[in-house]
Amino acid sequence: MKLLSSIAITALCLLAGSQGIRAQSQHAVSSVDQDLLHRFSEKIAKLQPQTIRPAQGYIRYPYLIPAGYYRQMWDWDGFFIGAHLANQQAADAKYLKWWVIGFANSADKDGYIAGCITSKGPRPIFGKFAMKPFLAQGAYLAAEKLRDYSWIAPIWPSMRQVLAYREKTQYDPKWGLFFWDNAMQSGADNNAALTNDPKDPSAILGVDISAFQMREYLAMALIADHLHYTADAAEYRRKAENLRTAILTKLWSDKDDMFWNRRRDNGKQIRVVSYSNFVPLMQGILPPDKGRRMIQRYLLNPDVMRSPYGFRSLSKQDPDYNNVAEIDPYSNWRGPVWINANYMDWIGLRRYGFSAQARELAVSLASMLDRDIAQWGSMHENYDAENGKGLAPTPDESPNHRFAGFVGWDMLGEDMLQCELTGKRCMMLKIPEVQANLPARED
Repeated sequence: MKLLSSIAITALCLLAGSQGIRAQSQHAVSSVDQDLLHRFSEKIAKLQPQTIRPAQGYIRYPYLIPAGYYRQMWDWDGFFIGAHLANQQAADAKYLKWWVIGFANSADKDGYIAGCITSKGPRPIFGKFAMKPFLAQGAYLAAEKLRDYSWIAPIWPSMRQVLAYREKTQYDPKWGLFFWDNAMQSGADNNAALTNDPKDPSAILGVDISAFQMREYLAMALIADHLHYTADAAEYRRKAENLRTAILTKLWSDKDDMFWNRRRDNGKQIRVVSYSNFVPLMQGILPPDKGRRMIQRYLLNPDVMRSPYGFRSLSKQDPDYNNVAEIDPYSNWRGPVWINANYMDWIGLRRYGFSAQARELAVSLASMLDRDIAQWGSMHENYDAENGKGLAPTPDESPNHRFAGFVGWDMLGEDMLQCELTGKRCMMLKIPEVQANLPARED
């Protein structure tokens, strides 16, 4: 890829951003987009109940599953599904609340929680598969929507213990950063910026896990404010700030306008442009000028991450780039479009002023999902970045060789489109960085 100078990139960013903002303010919602929103929302409303299951066995509350191919309660799947439900109806934040309680009550004496829970109990996957850093974020978002924090107090000790376990097992004090045990634990099962080499475990400091963990600390601080745990609030704000500093000083490259994963042993940069490199944009960690340069240089570049159907999960220029319909043992994060990843990218676009591009993304994703439902009666877990067709699960990969479908975080496509076309329900997983005891709500 031919690289532009920093000055040229900055000029292009400012021009594109200002034009996009003007275009959005001056351009009314078209009838085509209105029809898409109405049609797509009706389809999601019919599919959505598949993601909610009644309490059963080990799981004491109604719980959330990515329906179709899966039957279990997963960590970030449940988080994103719960966030969608909470965004559609504030009262339905109860499902996100129950997701938090279900996982928090599954912590063992050390603070370990499996990333998957079934009606028969926690499910061990690939050894000790600890849940991702989303528990506190889920608790904060649910409490804000429900306007009730009291339910968190009984599980607060478990939530603290879970963070302490992650700090003990996935934190490198030399770098002040966090790492995944392997790519499978990250949820991006074969992420080329990580490793699943059994001979090289826990080897790579992760941009994504460090950014997710920073948001966990911020969420814990905000919850502690509401519960009047002053010392805890100060502790978690300090940890959040220390982690932010480490991300910016150890993982950011001014020369490349990019966050890079690094090896723990020798500090070598993992120069792979993956979905995970962009996660910090969701929280607005970078100053505006740097964030805009990163987005323009990579995310919006059609030769890198942007495809006509959404953002790729791996740069098109990477030698490992492909759109193979893999799901077992590894689902494919080396090219296909993933809706949860695009949702986080969309938040980054809005944070850094790319209003027109955020709207374009929301429309293209919803159009792709709408076509998928029309053809299959359900959705897929990921999509071919070059033609927009659903990939996994295929009928052959589904039970009894009948297409199982996937209904989960794909529903976030509705949230993005609603926000862009109506200006409503723009929750955007907001975790404020404020010191007040009562942070402003985003309704």
